[in-house]
Amino acid sequence: VDVIGVSKGRGFAGVIRRHHFTCGRETHGCVTHKQPGSIGASAYPSRVIKGKRLPGRMGGARVTVRNLNVVGVDPEQHLIWVRGSIPGPPKCTVLIRKIGAK
Repeated sequence: VDVIGVSKGRGFAGVIRRHHFTCGRETHGCVTHKQPGSIGASAYPSRVIKGKRLPGRMGGARVTVRNLNVVGVDPEQHLIWVRGSIPGPPKCTVLIRKIGAK
């Protein structure tokens, strides 16, 4: 089955945590340890390109986890056991559908 849910919200995150940028040097006089570096050129195009990976809110997005196996079903308690990771916090609402269903 496919499981669709909303991932856990992580709040505001910098580029290192959000986009896995590498850190700057920690020694030899460097003062920018966790900054992203240059985000655009000066004269041309003199703007920041659309889609530039920058700090911002992380998580809280719709996620689909595909091809999980159903282990068991309990119709009396309305439970479905699925082997694998489910997006979202505990006890959140998720959508379960057959593989390839629209």
